[in-house]
Amino acid sequence: MKQTTNSILMIRPVNFRMNEQTAVNNYFQETLAIKNAEINTKAQEEFDAFVEKLKAVGVNVVVISDDINVDTPDSIFPNNWVSFHENGDVAMYPMFAENRRKERREDVFIKLEEEGFKINNITDYTSAEEQGVYLEGTGSLLLDRANSIAYCALSPRADEELFIEFCEDFEYTPVVFTANQTVEGERLAIYHTNVMMCLAETFAVICLDTIDDKKERKNVVSHLKQTGKQVIAITEQQMNQFAGNMLQLRGKDDALYLVMSQAAHDSLTATQKAEIEAHCPILSSSLETIETCGGGSARCMMAEVFLPKV
Repeated sequence: MKQTTNSILMIRPVNFRMNEQTAVNNYFQETLAIKNAEINTKAQEEFDAFVEKLKAVGVNVVVISDDINVDTPDSIFPNNWVSFHENGDVAMYPMFAENRRKERREDVFIKLEEEGFKINNITDYTSAEEQGVYLEGTGSLLLDRANSIAYCALSPRADEELFIEFCEDFEYTPVVFTANQTVEGERLAIYHTNVMMCLAETFAVICLDTIDDKKERKNVVSHLKQTGKQVIAITEQQMNQFAGNMLQLRGKDDALYLVMSQAAHDSLTATQKAEIEAHCPILSSSLETIETCGGGSARCMMAEVFLPKV
């Protein structure tokens, strides 16, 4: 199985703003003192510039516009409701915020099929929402596809039993832990695994300081090292600048890039940048409005498409 893909799905926002329903446990979100229409315009500009940068290095970006008739302020983060797999399987996930459930769209699959991708089977976990149980896609699940290991930081948006069920269905070995951040002096669960950790082919960027339980931390590190990954540690302060929210992608001629936001890039030390660049170049883009209001960054905006081509 491949760890990285050349194809991604991105949803262009039409109604982006701070989502009050997700702010209750996404401590990265902040309020901007500008009108929603202006926030959306800025988010669109950041989105378009980001897509251009990805396309310029040869990433195949399938852009679908959000639906203006549906109130989906977070649709720019499609990786939370869907994941695409090499055998043609698609998984659909249960979402914590009610208004995020409307992001799930049949026409996304039709568009991907029009682009020449093959969908064999859809595994739908969304009925778990009725029990108040959630697992938010590759926000909650960090997939080491090459080694069939899935990492998951438990939170109100990542249920352990459902995570285990996913691992059984998709044949992954589960690595479960809890990751916390300090919010007004309290240690609270980080809402998504992919803000504190990034898995690339030959390395991992991870905020180990968030894993308070020493045994759990040791277990995560040992799995990373056993699979031959160099562990590049970031601080909690860097994580707050979205330095954990990165994704490795393939561009033209199979060249690898580590994609992140400008804020994430700026937060890294010269040593950390050199460690990453020993593996692959960094590609960054300014996502300030999206990060501030959405509480998500570059990784969250890209749903990797591993589906086979027809």
